Amino acid sequence: MTMVKNLYASGDYLELNPTWHVEESAWKAQQIEYMLRLHGLAPHTIAEIGCGAGEILRQLQTGMDVDCRFSGYDISPQAIELCQRRANERLHFYLKDLTHEPSAHFDLLLVMDVIEHLEDYYAFLRALRPRSHYAIFHIPLELSVQTILRPHALLDTQAAYGHLHYFTKEVALQALRNADYAVCDYCYTTRALDVPTNELRRRLLKLPRRVLFTLNGNLASRILGGFSLLVLAENTAGTKDG
Repeated sequence: MTMVKNLYASGDYLELNPTWHVEESAWKAQQIEYMLRLHGLAPHTIAEIGCGAGEILRQLQTGMDVDCRFSGYDISPQAIELCQRRANERLHFYLKDLTHEPSAHFDLLLVMDVIEHLEDYYAFLRALRPRSHYAIFHIPLELSVQTILRPHALLDTQAAYGHLHYFTKEVALQALRNADYAVCDYCYTTRALDVPTNELRRRLLKLPRRVLFTLNGNLASRILGGFSLLVLAENTAGTKDG
């Protein structure tokens, strides 16, 4: 884990990704709000682990009940520094590893594009599970025919974003179940179609992805990639196993 932590604690990740993906935050907040509305969930406490610049939580705060409290956790000093301009009386940020905070517990935990960065994501998932009753995961589905046929596609993703693991829908869902989460619901998210990009390859793939996804989402994800999985999961064991 030391090598992975150093990428974020040293400032190297910020150098590779100077915006810390703030441009995607409003879109990600919309996906979270959709899942909460779909299941009639109105959490009073929400925490995000690996909160980055904190913009997802700030976006959520503007659209949720005024009694809801938000907490962001990250191991990167640079990320927490970016967060502080967004902090307020209901939104706080911590330079801490939430899995090492045994007394912390929240109604909802957000794990947005995190587990693919971790060497031992199973240990992380199990340590995280007692921290909340519900969790929402966002997991990129980077294993596809398109990325496998391009010899350096996944290695380029690792170099640019620090991704160490690659998932299909089935592998991602089974990983959560193996870590003793109960999967309540899931859906594809269409970042490759919804979020503007300056990358030529992604722009060229946008139309075929849109057409194929309209016909068959599973097939589009497996062949062309560019999609992610949003999962609502429940810790049915409560906090007893923490």
